[in-house]
Amino acid sequence: MDDPIGVKKRVVVVGGGIAGSLIAKTLLNDADVFLIDLKEYFEISWASVRSMVEPSFAQRSVINHLEYIPSAHIIASAATDITENEVLTAQGRLIAYDYLVIATGHGDAGPCSKDEKLSYYQAEHDKIRSANSILIVGGGPTGVELAAEIVVDFPGKKVTLVHRGSRLLEFIGEKAGKMAHDWLISKKVEVILGQSVDLNSWSDDVYKTSGGETIKADCHFICTGKPIGSSWLKETVLKDSLDSRGRLMVDANLRVKGHKNVFGIGDITDIPELKQGYLAQKHALVAAKNLNMLMKGSEENALVNYKPASPMAIVSLGRRDAVAQIRCLPIVGRIPGLIKSGDLFVGKTRKQLGLKS
Repeated sequence: MDDPIGVKKRVVVVGGGIAGSLIAKTLLNDADVFLIDLKEYFEISWASVRSMVEPSFAQRSVINHLEYIPSAHIIASAATDITENEVLTAQGRLIAYDYLVIATGHGDAGPCSKDEKLSYYQAEHDKIRSANSILIVGGGPTGVELAAEIVVDFPGKKVTLVHRGSRLLEFIGEKAGKMAHDWLISKKVEVILGQSVDLNSWSDDVYKTSGGETIKADCHFICTGKPIGSSWLKETVLKDSLDSRGRLMVDANLRVKGHKNVFGIGDITDIPELKQGYLAQKHALVAAKNLNMLMKGSEENALVNYKPASPMAIVSLGRRDAVAQIRCLPIVGRIPGLIKSGDLFVGKTRKQLGLKS
């Protein structure tokens, strides 16, 4: 039966991170959009390390959902179950859908409101400012970027970075990782590789590593990877669409395999590419285009295919420098820094959501 003329299809988006926020914004005029998210706000996640050394930066990178999708239905809750046509929230609400988008990315339970998140960054900043020595656990992009932010903004502080892997930034090429390592060493960061930290051993500001070393630090920050936000799907109708690593299997149109009206976008998917914010944004735009076509009755063969991207990554090193890998070419210093490190793409991301930069 045809839908009544003028009645919009209902699209339910679960997850209000990089991908979920953009698809909700993109579909706002063409669908009845419901956004289910644990938080009342969207955060430009890669800007979090800057907010820790400069709390006022978070005023632009933490954005209430209603600021950019004022006519959407925002449900600040976890989703707990999915049937063929409804989503159940932790509050006990059942929300029917015509189309569903799963965009729960990496699990990250944080403060619910924007004010609470801003207070969190102020507290983290105060912790950094009052410390003489700081321990960072984890040598992926977040750990490297936080170490760099601290030594650039607070050059007198002793920063130690401990990473269990054999090199920093293992998700990109070895040369780029070495460039980041050398940059940190040049700023007097102590880098300890091949060891982990026993945080339970902390006593009198002394930490023990798995290699038997002791590290004195006034405070510590854990910057290890977060799990994929898919465990909640294991008891839903999408349980057979998860691969052995818990990632949502999607087809070339970004539809969840086995489900014609369910899309998966962002870090939760099994797309063979680096998990990067700008790629999650690309997923959102391709899925939005396909959803629009389906809502207008287009044929299946008209849908757009998503092409996995060739590797490109930029890791900021404070406010001026960065290390980048573009395809196989590593580069460090001011040139990649000009691309990312000044504003961390916050103005660009805000503009994508229809906000002032």
